[in-house]
Amino acid sequence: MEEDYRFIRVSREGGVTTITLDRPDVLNALHSAMHFELHRAFDDFAADADQRIAVIRGKGRAFCVGSDLKADPRVMVSHAEKTERYPPSGYAGLIERFDLAKPVIAAVDGMALGGGFELALACDIIIATENARFGLPEPAVGAVALGGGVHRLARQIGLKQAMGMILSGEMVDAREGHRLGFVTEQVPAGALDAAVGRWTRILLGHSQLALMAAKETVMRGLDEPSLAAAIAGQEDHPAFARLLASNDVEEGPAAFVGKRPPLWEKG
Repeated sequence: MEEDYRFIRVSREGGVTTITLDRPDVLNALHSAMHFELHRAFDDFAADADQRIAVIRGKGRAFCVGSDLKADPRVMVSHAEKTERYPPSGYAGLIERFDLAKPVIAAVDGMALGGGFELALACDIIIATENARFGLPEPAVGAVALGGGVHRLARQIGLKQAMGMILSGEMVDAREGHRLGFVTEQVPAGALDAAVGRWTRILLGHSQLALMAAKETVMRGLDEPSLAAAIAGQEDHPAFARLLASNDVEEGPAAFVGKRPPLWEKG
């Protein structure tokens, strides 16, 4: 099933929601209307119990080159302007969506720059082809990557490597991104669809409640001051509590012992 949007395309099939940025003539650069369309698409994904995984990708020869500077020349805006130009979930409808426990995959072919890189970094898994290029070139236009880019990159690959990318604004390819640690898997050109299909099949075979609990536990644990605090507080997380109260904790072992496919609850 495919829904009608102006600047993005959303399709749903077998528990997987695919969101495609659809402005290939400007390398899928984002403007205000796209942010709100993405916000609506991710809202629908989060609310639909039948949809278990989201995949975001770009149409044409780029994933996303960030903000459309012709449509929105000012990258740096005040807080008041931010509330007018961006939805409550922030840049691209995902950057500040901190309560989304379902897995999100970025399928990157071509450039993922500025806000496009920030969008990919906000996903849980990045699958990138050898054609992919990543970078935060904001300093070259007198800006800072405040859509989570400077914070997520430093957390995901370490301070010195992140500072090198942030301050230089230079691009790295998928191989280097995999070495640095922000790319989950690098695949040959033309193999992106197969890799995404493989990842989604794996995740769809697992307990959705367990996946959501795992993601929420990781993300909330990173906010704790110590490993001991993260472990001590994990059973208080909502998704973890839902998993413990579900039949999945008994169904999984029973299916394994019985050598049969498990019958998981919906998330």
